[in-house]
Amino acid sequence: MKRALKDRLRDTALEAGFSAMGVMRPGSVPELAGRLREFVEAGRHGQMGWMAERMHWRGDPAALWPAARSVVMLAEMYTPAADPLAGLARPERGNISVYARNRDYHDIVKKRLKRVGRWLLEQAPGAGIKVFVDTAPVMEKPLAAAAGLGWQGKHTNLVSRELGSWFFLGAIFTTVELEPDAPEADHCGSCRACLDVCPTDAFPAPYQLDARRCISYLTIEHRGPVDEALRPGLGNRIYGCDDCLAVCPWNKFAATAREIRYAARPELVAPKLEDLAGLDDAGFRALFSGSPIKRIGRDRFVRNVAYAVGNSGARRLLPVAQRLAGDADETVADAGRWAAARLQG
Repeated sequence: MKRALKDRLRDTALEAGFSAMGVMRPGSVPELAGRLREFVEAGRHGQMGWMAERMHWRGDPAALWPAARSVVMLAEMYTPAADPLAGLARPERGNISVYARNRDYHDIVKKRLKRVGRWLLEQAPGAGIKVFVDTAPVMEKPLAAAAGLGWQGKHTNLVSRELGSWFFLGAIFTTVELEPDAPEADHCGSCRACLDVCPTDAFPAPYQLDARRCISYLTIEHRGPVDEALRPGLGNRIYGCDDCLAVCPWNKFAATAREIRYAARPELVAPKLEDLAGLDDAGFRALFSGSPIKRIGRDRFVRNVAYAVGNSGARRLLPVAQRLAGDADETVADAGRWAAARLQG
């Protein structure tokens, strides 16, 4: 009975638009709490204080909802059609992480999770569900690994032999008891492409990440000025970073995403830095309406643009940097001064 229900649930998930599904027990990753504690105690979470504040839930899925008997992990592909790193060769233009070049995946994935969850409730009257997409203290990557969707590679991101690196994760916690899947074995072997490509040396060792040096963290989560020693490594990456994902050899087996709302908007593929530097708050909100980029706000985004201007090597952008040096936000102004000095120097 459990197997039959799970098979039908998988079919429903695929019909809803997901690419893969796996099931794990809430308490099947007992080492998770220790790994998280080591990460936080080393300070590698940076300014992400919520990781420490909710560590008791994040490190133990069973504590988040004690009534849950199964966690259904679902993957949805967003594999790009074009080379995601091509924009790095155009330093006078900004490079935005693939996942943020169109609609906010949180909204899309959550609607699909709810659709699958409703089906499950119809099959199991009286059962309960909770759906999560980066909206609760849930460690999606290790849970997905435990559910057999892939393994956490040396860059700590999830990798799948079928899906490569480009997929979002969502979770359905449920009181329904489903047959768990076996975890996936590690298939990284001796490869260290993801470690060697990182521009800011964010990996102290294989399978370890120091978020304080990660470009995705620095351009999205980090508030205030970025350490000057790290700024050159940002290059023209103005929101997120795809380097360690893009070089993974397992991507050669991944198909391009089918969801049109993940296809890049033309205006967000290699946008001109001078155009982005001129955004005020209203212009920023209009350009990034419905985008995950909107969450970081105009000032943090334009700060990133200023760093990219300084890294461009284009002296014609000096007036842009000088204008940013007079910005009302002190962090943007600091970035503008740094960019101007770099272009002059």
